[in-house]
Amino acid sequence: MKVSYFPGCTLKTKAKDLDMYAHKCAEALGVSLEEIDNWQCCGGVFNTARNEVANKLSSVRALKFAKSKEQPLVSVCSACHNVLKQTNHAMQTDSAFASKVNLYMAEETNYDGSTEVYHYLEMLRDLVGFDAIKEKVVNPLKGKRIAAYYGCLLLRPNSVMQMDDPENPQIFEDLIRALGAEPVIYAMRNECCGGYVTMENPEFASKKSKAITDNASSFGADMIVTACPLCKYNLEKNGNSIPVVYFTELLAEALGVKEDAQNA
Repeated sequence: MKVSYFPGCTLKTKAKDLDMYAHKCAEALGVSLEEIDNWQCCGGVFNTARNEVANKLSSVRALKFAKSKEQPLVSVCSACHNVLKQTNHAMQTDSAFASKVNLYMAEETNYDGSTEVYHYLEMLRDLVGFDAIKEKVVNPLKGKRIAAYYGCLLLRPNSVMQMDDPENPQIFEDLIRALGAEPVIYAMRNECCGGYVTMENPEFASKKSKAITDNASSFGADMIVTACPLCKYNLEKNGNSIPVVYFTELLAEALGVKEDAQNA
């Protein structure tokens, strides 16, 4: 199976592990992540102003590239996925916005929002299948109690993201079970970590992150897994001492390719 892949800026700098393990795990699962040509930063956040066109063009180019390959577009970073998904939805549903974008790009063929956009987690669930992943596990993570941290961007706005129930998501927990570990359900798994106000209001961000890590620990979690580089940074910097790891690292460990990825 081949998919177009949008890595995003952070996965090439501070979050190289998230990208590295994503590639190695995909390979082990029979998926080829084909990085799109000349990708540019997604902007990090979706600007809801309808007349803001220029800062969405990089996402549209990525979406259009995937369409030209007749492939779905996959990303791993929560922020990148949110921007790509919301931009695609705008191209599907807002004709005035789509017209401005296509005029701005001034290319022979217009983009209509028809690319399928998946987060890596959705790819694992919907294209590979958790049962198939379970069969590939060579190092079951038995005895580990793992708290999934969703944060804001994977699930909201639900009308657009449509990944899971925004109030009671299960996709992370289902993956954890497939890897042989025990998911820890705790109250703050889909609450904001304060990541976007870390610079402006560090005390508030610290309070939010500390509450999340304390809540996970109080339910007996051994570690927290996340898909968001900003969330990982915030939880590690401002939370308690509970380990915070990327879900792709956990997957690589269970599939027996972690050392191969590190040595690549």
